[in-house]
Amino acid sequence: MTAIDLESLLSQTADPRQRIAWFALLSLGAIESLVSGAIRASDAIRLLFHAENCLFVRERLQHDDADEVMSRGVQLPDLFDALPAEVAHQEYQRELAAMHSLCLKLIESQESAAA
Repeated sequence: MTAIDLESLLSQTADPRQRIAWFALLSLGAIESLVSGAIRASDAIRLLFHAENCLFVRERLQHDDADEVMSRGVQLPDLFDALPAEVAHQEYQRELAAMHSLCLKLIESQESAAA
């Protein structure tokens, strides 16, 4: 699979709320793929949570929750390097749940801002 270029994808709309919502939906797909085991944490970094996308989110989306999703995504493989396997797996699941919640919060906040 080819790496996702958030700048190319999300710059196609001028509406910042829509960019945030699209980011959240795309991230939810990656998170679900991680939860199901369809992709590994290292794959997720290569595909979505890589440095160029982190920089785009920080500088262009400028939303704390979106930035936190990216930061948590980047750190997922480190859990397995730093912790015993059982603890790492628990922390991995907690991180994915936190990322999932942040994405839902992003979508809800953009919907309420549009109303």
